[in-house]
Amino acid sequence: MNRVHHPLLVASLALLSLPAFAATCEVTAGVRPPTVVELYTSQGCSSCPPADRWLSGLKNQPGVIALGFHVNYWNHLGWKDPFATPQTTERQRQIKEAIRGQYVYTPQVVLNGEDHRGWRGQRADQLPALKAPDVPGLRLVRSGQQVTAQIGAGKGSAMLGGYWAVLQDDQRSAVTRGENAGETLRNDHVVRLYQPVAPWAADQTKQHTLSLSGVTGQRVVFVVTQADGLKPVQAAALSCDG
Repeated sequence: MNRVHHPLLVASLALLSLPAFAATCEVTAGVRPPTVVELYTSQGCSSCPPADRWLSGLKNQPGVIALGFHVNYWNHLGWKDPFATPQTTERQRQIKEAIRGQYVYTPQVVLNGEDHRGWRGQRADQLPALKAPDVPGLRLVRSGQQVTAQIGAGKGSAMLGGYWAVLQDDQRSAVTRGENAGETLRNDHVVRLYQPVAPWAADQTKQHTLSLSGVTGQRVVFVVTQADGLKPVQAAALSCDG
């Protein structure tokens, strides 16, 4: 399937870290929203490294926003995933309820809000585009340690939701216990901060602000969703030179 790439979906600057940042940078999402890939994974899961490598292969792909959500329910096997949080685990449980799944599992790929089991061997250009009937405008602006998401008004009276995610690449862990004991694992697109926002009326403009003070990451993502905060309708990723 031919896809139209929108370079503005990802800022052209590469961020090495999120230290003190004096200048301003911004990115505007395209008219066609990007494909949003969520991987639910764990360093304590022996079947997860292939999925982690697949997600790493989506780095720098135009029109794709990849997010690695680490879950904590494998921690009881002896290795505590340093990136797993109760909040990211709860998000997967909410998705399970929304799609009426029988259970949570890893590795799970959620593609544009839907369970996607055909990810193995799938290239970025083979991923289906996100289809949303009414795509709101989205602009991310960073000034210092603050990022603002500016969402344009859409049509109709439906509600929208959304969430922030701060991502970090090239994270390496020497695992000493659990199913991956003895392995050195590498993770990209790691969600180091996940922060949902309250829903708002879709026919109104909206602005959300995120403070990066004390936050570790390389890219800041804002995903506009349906009111439940789960199914995406628009997204953008911002990278800035520090």
